[in-house]
Amino acid sequence: MLKYFSADWIFPVNTPPIKNGVIGVSSDGEIKDVLIDDVAKNLNLQIEKHKGAIVPGFINTHCHLELSHMSGQIPMHTGLVEFVQSIIKSRGADTEKITAAMQNADAEMFDNGIVAVADISNQMISKEIKQQSKIYYHTFVEAMGFNPERANVIMDNATGIKNEFSPLPASVVPHAPYSISPELLKLINDKAETDDTVMSIHNQETTNENTFFESKTGGFLELYKFLGLDIRFFKPTGKTSLQSWLPYIKKQRTLLVHNTVSSKADIEFAKQSHPDLYWCLCPQANLYIENTLPDVDLLIEENVKLTLGTDSLASNHQLNILSEMKTLQQHKNVAFEKLLLWGTLNGAEFLGVNNRFGSIEPGKKPGLNLIQLSEDFVIESDKVIKLIC
Repeated sequence: MLKYFSADWIFPVNTPPIKNGVIGVSSDGEIKDVLIDDVAKNLNLQIEKHKGAIVPGFINTHCHLELSHMSGQIPMHTGLVEFVQSIIKSRGADTEKITAAMQNADAEMFDNGIVAVADISNQMISKEIKQQSKIYYHTFVEAMGFNPERANVIMDNATGIKNEFSPLPASVVPHAPYSISPELLKLINDKAETDDTVMSIHNQETTNENTFFESKTGGFLELYKFLGLDIRFFKPTGKTSLQSWLPYIKKQRTLLVHNTVSSKADIEFAKQSHPDLYWCLCPQANLYIENTLPDVDLLIEENVKLTLGTDSLASNHQLNILSEMKTLQQHKNVAFEKLLLWGTLNGAEFLGVNNRFGSIEPGKKPGLNLIQLSEDFVIESDKVIKLIC
């Protein structure tokens, strides 16, 4: 027995929107039919009708579930260097508090219509929550170590954590260019190629990141001093951050996260250097930390594949992809259909789960969200009603 849903608009994502369209769904959430209004009328179906637009479940391609207990602890607009120091100083807490905050964050994402998450982890504490969640998780186990002499030890530790996440999907990934040596980056790339898995890296969140690689100057020198690291071994490359690290990643599908100061030259270099890159935007976190946004118009103009993330509750007031879309629409005037593609199908393709998620088409179980749009497709609210989980 199928259940039929209709709304003012259906946005399948893989095809143009359908005015007053009708979706047939089986009891287990599988899409069976996507019909235009006239066809549905002729079939004399019992249809549950809604005001608004029906879209597939959202994909969050960047989150830090482990930092959920830090909600509201770090002031806004500190800049990345001070933000990272605050995370290091404040992320410790008792296990019960961390676990309870992660459970609440997982429930918040589910309530906000998110069906799949790429989550950054540094330890095992989130495994049980992910196993019990109604959300699909791919865990990125971060490896960090700027000293090349410790590359093998760090990689072995990260691989051990990644293996403990089994049977859940997981990958070892680099944290950020400024926290990883070329030697460790090469080990991570080799492991990704062996496992044939996806990768992720924080990229160009601040101008300090570029100036460090270009001339070994800027705010990151204070960060290394804070960490007590002797970086006399590091020689500046004379290139931007992205142009310095990307050549070590050969071919695996890779997500570049934030991209706040990525330039046209960086984007063109990336397109020429790597065949399978995705670019993740976390606008509310960008505004929270650096009070700026990436050059979204440039990224669109360069026709790169974009996805959306929420980052963590340490750098965001909520975990809501529709809210991220609303922010980009307000600040950058991005068309709704583009935003929806970024927040659904592109994310599903990056994670390799587009056979199930990302679009409303027969054979998939993407979840169905009801949202409110104006007549010209402006997002009116970040509230999501889940019609099908």
